[in-house]
Amino acid sequence: MSWTTLISARELAAHLQDPDWIVLDCRNELTSPLAGRQAFAAGHIPTAQYVEPDVDMSDKSPGPNGEFRGRHPLPTRDAFIATLRRLGVHPHSQVVTYDAQGSMFAARLWWMLRWVGHEAVAVLDGGLQAWTELGHPLSSDAPARPAGSIVEKPSLCKTVAAADLLATSSRVVLDARAPDRFRGENETLDPVGGHIPGARNRFFKDNLDASGRFKPAAELRAQFSALLDAPEHAVMQCGSGVTACHNLLAMEVAGLSGAALYPGSWSEWCADPKRPVATGAA
Repeated sequence: MSWTTLISARELAAHLQDPDWIVLDCRNELTSPLAGRQAFAAGHIPTAQYVEPDVDMSDKSPGPNGEFRGRHPLPTRDAFIATLRRLGVHPHSQVVTYDAQGSMFAARLWWMLRWVGHEAVAVLDGGLQAWTELGHPLSSDAPARPAGSIVEKPSLCKTVAAADLLATSSRVVLDARAPDRFRGENETLDPVGGHIPGARNRFFKDNLDASGRFKPAAELRAQFSALLDAPEHAVMQCGSGVTACHNLLAMEVAGLSGAALYPGSWSEWCADPKRPVATGAA
């Protein structure tokens, strides 16, 4: 059996010492790049290894023509495969990702493993809090694993570029940012406030219940179905391609597969003054 969307803390604890299981901690703070690594050093799930969202999960170099690609552009697939091998991931590995930020970074890492064709990856539902609530210990040890042998397989995900969105209006675009940022208010991360014209807002935190765990599949399915008719024609975006993956995970939990990610998201979109900008609720 493999886990491909979510895994509970209880299920993870039962398999923690399995040599085929790889646990990845990707805690981070968007406004404090060192906070995640410091938190990991202070205490993490035993056997976990740290994955740096700004380094291991993105490549901030410009595009081929010097263009800005957003705040968290994807690395090349080859570079990400090399990172996974360093972390000891094999083709048969069950990977579990977690954070302490409502699974926003864990969902991005989940999506990226699927992006290079690795299906056996799940997010720890409820994150680190769910682990400690059950009384499970934390560790400050970080033993290195022998190199893994994972290879790239056909991607399980789809992506679109800004040009694709400009070329057609037939796609439903869901923006995972907070409603005020979607409306163009209180923007502190990007130089321009607003959203892609025609986009609809689905705040990623609305995927979670009061305990920080994902809502039941049926509830998520009803909520996303009210926003879009055909997942395969939908595009998920956010500020920089991170929390959009949270919506993609929630849709996968809901049985609504097939939506694409716009990796550059709003940070890339608004960097080009020729691209249109909308403000307000719709």
